[in-house]
Amino acid sequence: RLRSAPVTVRFVTNTTKESKRDLLERLTRLGFDIAENEIFTSLTAARNLLEQQQVRPLLLVDDRALPDFTGIGTDDPNAVVVGLAPEHFHYEMMNRAFR
Repeated sequence: RLRSAPVTVRFVTNTTKESKRDLLERLTRLGFDIAENEIFTSLTAARNLLEQQQVRPLLLVDDRALPDFTGIGTDDPNAVVVGLAPEHFHYEMMNRAFR
């Protein structure tokens, strides 16, 4: 019914463990009729903010989420993006983030 209604449809999630592309593939396998541009994630919001603020992040996100940050400069970081990524939460990485 939503598809035939005169409204814009968006799928919103706060997941940080997978890229938008992975999420799209998973939802499609579950039978959702969905396009990538209809998905808005917390990673989408983070990327938008990084671009607006023109900062270079240290990305503390799951490796599967990294494709959502393709093209974002990360050399000499001056910001930190934190997602659900337990494998990255160790002394060395946390020390880098605090610096």
